Amino acid sequence: MYKIFFLVGSGGFMGSVSRYYSHQIISRYFPAIFPFGTLGVNLVGCFLIGIIYGLAEKGTSISPDMRIFLTAGFCGGFTTFSAFSLDSLKLINSGDWIYFTLYITASVVIGILATFGGAYVSKLF
Repeated sequence: MYKIFFLVGSGGFMGSVSRYYSHQIISRYFPAIFPFGTLGVNLVGCFLIGIIYGLAEKGTSISPDMRIFLTAGFCGGFTTFSAFSLDSLKLINSGDWIYFTLYITASVVIGILATFGGAYVSKLF
């Protein structure tokens, strides 16, 4: 169990640092009101987790430990949106269209409402 914590934690550390640095670079070259830095990081994270998932599903030489390090660790630290996208892909691949639709709708709509709710509650203190 400690090995898994170390793999996820060290991957998450590297992913978080990479997210911060990448976001800074993108925002420096594309300064705008639109959040290009966050969008860029999210899209790169989705692409990376897709590659890792695809290679692991093909049975290539990605060990279970490396898969956890890269997906839950690095990509999870780089962007949680990549984990959301992977969960969505798995639901699509399994043909669970109702759960797919519910998951996306709930994640986006309720997620945004929760963010607004949290911001509102924080103003009460």
